[in-house]
Amino acid sequence: MLNSREAVLNLTKQLVSIRSVVNTEGESVIAHSLYTMISSYPYFQTNPGQVVIEKTLDDEKERYNVLAYVKGTKGKSNRTAIIMGHMDTVGVDDFNQLEEYAFMPDEWMNLLEEQELPDAVRNQLTPGEWLFGRGALDMKSGIASNLFLLQYFSEHPEQLNGNLVFIAECDEEDGSHGILSALTTLERWKNELQFEYVAAINADFVAPLYEGDPNRYVYKGTVGKLLPSFYIAGAETHVGSPFEGLDPNYIAAELVKQINYNPALCDVAHGEYTLPPVALKQMDLKTEYTVQTALGAYVYFNFFIHSWSPKEALHLLKEQADIAFNQAIESFEKNYQAYCQLTGEKYNGIPWQTRVLTFEEMDKLLRKAHGDKYVNGMEKFKEDLLHDESLDIRMYALRVVEEAWKWMENKTPTIILFYSSLYYPRIELSGESEKEARLNQAVDEAVNNIQAKYSKPIKVKNFFPFISDMSFLSLSDDEAGIQAVRENNPAWGKKHYVDYEKIRKMNIPVINIGPYGMDAHKKLERVEIDYSMEVVPNLTKLVIEKVLND
Repeated sequence: MLNSREAVLNLTKQLVSIRSVVNTEGESVIAHSLYTMISSYPYFQTNPGQVVIEKTLDDEKERYNVLAYVKGTKGKSNRTAIIMGHMDTVGVDDFNQLEEYAFMPDEWMNLLEEQELPDAVRNQLTPGEWLFGRGALDMKSGIASNLFLLQYFSEHPEQLNGNLVFIAECDEEDGSHGILSALTTLERWKNELQFEYVAAINADFVAPLYEGDPNRYVYKGTVGKLLPSFYIAGAETHVGSPFEGLDPNYIAAELVKQINYNPALCDVAHGEYTLPPVALKQMDLKTEYTVQTALGAYVYFNFFIHSWSPKEALHLLKEQADIAFNQAIESFEKNYQAYCQLTGEKYNGIPWQTRVLTFEEMDKLLRKAHGDKYVNGMEKFKEDLLHDESLDIRMYALRVVEEAWKWMENKTPTIILFYSSLYYPRIELSGESEKEARLNQAVDEAVNNIQAKYSKPIKVKNFFPFISDMSFLSLSDDEAGIQAVRENNPAWGKKHYVDYEKIRKMNIPVINIGPYGMDAHKKLERVEIDYSMEVVPNLTKLVIEKVLND
């Protein structure tokens, strides 16, 4: 095994010291630091054209990717493996007045000694065994491992029967502009250098899946992620006559109750289940205080998939919205009847019925009803809306739905279901293709090899359980699934666009071998040194060598 521990540890500390919070200038700073570092390696001083720093494409922020490649001399193969990881981190607001220590691992650990901590955390506050700090786990130790391997193979190209590509991408923690831009570079190298991409190895973090979990995980493929969103149009009324209208918050509450944590919406494949959906936002759309009920409400959910396509997910979610709407009307009617019995007022019945439409269904109704007037009007609205820089993709999509709703002639209470953010495709390594079969075998053999020298269990699973840039190197969805994304995202083509066909053509099977630790995205984020800085580089090296060998 390579003696990687101290080198990777020092690189990790160096990277953590760079404040590279997503959507800040720090993303540019760390990219230029990495570019300078890699350019200083003797191999790249001799071959300066083989390391590049490139600005992201179609991005409102100025930030960069760093890519490099080593051409192996062991044989004449064009087989190419990719090692990848993201440079950005989440913010440090959770550190409050101590945020400067988030980027100073040694000083932060000394300071934590003086604070009240859970026993389990205090037991891990041991220099040489664990490293604390923002990005130490997610995922600068992964980048450090990849840098170590890039330098190693640049010094030993005779051990590569093919080529190795290194990617350090930005913006993983938000919109994945980094990896989506890097696809253009990978495509260019494929055409210019005849690279045959056979595998990609991501180095994102792994963590215990349950309390007391002893396993270190390697993942084949990755979970997919959607952001199903619901615009709820109610029937406005004065609070003095509450039963004459239908509060959209009332429907939204039933919707969240029906979908949130619902195990029926856990997707299963290969015996592995996704986590259930969780609401990420619930709000009404009133902008000021009035004594009228709201006209509309907005809810969106995190939604993971293993085998369902975005089209299937829409069908399932529409069913759930139907159930929630029915429950809202039934309970509303029951409460209205009970109120009338209490007061002696006449019960007049309710005029509303369950009504759920996808955005695509509403759009087709409006195109049929209004033709070019609607189409041209919406195009102008979406263009003008781009000038509002305060709107992210999710709020932009909502504003488009609200505007389209104004064109509806039948404005009875309705739920409109749509997607309002980036779709992270699921990737399933079925082993059906030669590349997938070879990578699966390489992973199994490498894990068995390393396991014999490592005391903790290393377990291989089929789906990386967190969203990551792995999703953009291959595509398991058919065209109908991607069409459901396009037709049901109101921001598509204006505020948001992804060339999923480019991903399909790239078709690189991807796995994750990453650092092990706990509390990613939290104040006590920490990475275990032995596994992350000794096992991970050596395990990754074995997989690289096995997938490149003929």
